[in-house]
Amino acid sequence: MVGLTFLTRAGCHLCETAQATIAEVVAGRDVTVTEIDIDTDEDLAAQYGWDVPVVLLEGRQHSFHRVDRDRLSQALTALGA
Repeated sequence: MVGLTFLTRAGCHLCETAQATIAEVVAGRDVTVTEIDIDTDEDLAAQYGWDVPVVLLEGRQHSFHRVDRDRLSQALTALGA
């Protein structure tokens, strides 16, 4: 099982696009997706500010601002998902 954390915020159009891409890429894979609104966590808000959306794979930053479908798919495959 691969852990994917999706850091987002309400009203973010890039986040909405990224969310759709993530859903498409993880479909049928052994991936657990955790979505966190950074505005609910002071530390995350301070760390990421306006860099959302952010994708973390197994706790390591994979992408921010935009999620590339092919790059995410390849990373998940490399992690065994």
